[in-house]
Amino acid sequence: MSTIDLRLQAVLDGERDAGDLPADLRETYVRLMAAAELLEAAPRLSVAARVMAEVRQLPAPAPLQNLGPMRRAVRWLSRPRAVTLRLRPVWTLALAAGLAAILLLPLQPPTSKPTPGASEGVANFVGHFPGARSVEVVGSFNNWTPGVLPLNDKHHDGVWHGTAVLPAGQHEYMFVVDGERWVADPLAGRYVDDGFGAGQQNSLLIVRPSTAEP
Repeated sequence: MSTIDLRLQAVLDGERDAGDLPADLRETYVRLMAAAELLEAAPRLSVAARVMAEVRQLPAPAPLQNLGPMRRAVRWLSRPRAVTLRLRPVWTLALAAGLAAILLLPLQPPTSKPTPGASEGVANFVGHFPGARSVEVVGSFNNWTPGVLPLNDKHHDGVWHGTAVLPAGQHEYMFVVDGERWVADPLAGRYVDDGFGAGQQNSLLIVRPSTAEP
């Protein structure tokens, strides 16, 4: 297989003047430059047939070792290459286990409601606050701390619901609307003075102990 002359290659790489080439190589160089000028002059027209005719008359392309560093890199990167991903057995098992866990999550039964003990009971809180962004319950059972027992407006109808397991007995509580407005439960039925002397009242809740089933 014939290869491109190193002198011509040096001219193409810009390392040598074309005037130093002998007549036969200079003619080859002229044909190459003419083909390049055709491509630059008419980029929107198909000149493939003419360029290929010119190329067929040229010597075979140089081997990779005869090319300049930049051209060798371009040729190597332009070649299609197959990429094979191999997983070690341990990583394969871990990946399969993770995918199985993700797929099985929707099939798991919903978490059941907490079951109160013998000295506990279930307290249901319901408040009607249309337009509220958040509603929560604070009381003596959570040291009047906001953020512990939020309620949920599941149907977006302004009716907020919540359930909690509390010790059996009496508990004072209030609703906190939008994080700043403290409101007594108008449906509580029982109220006690809040102890601050301003005539405000807290709602009163009586939690009865759960009855163990036989």
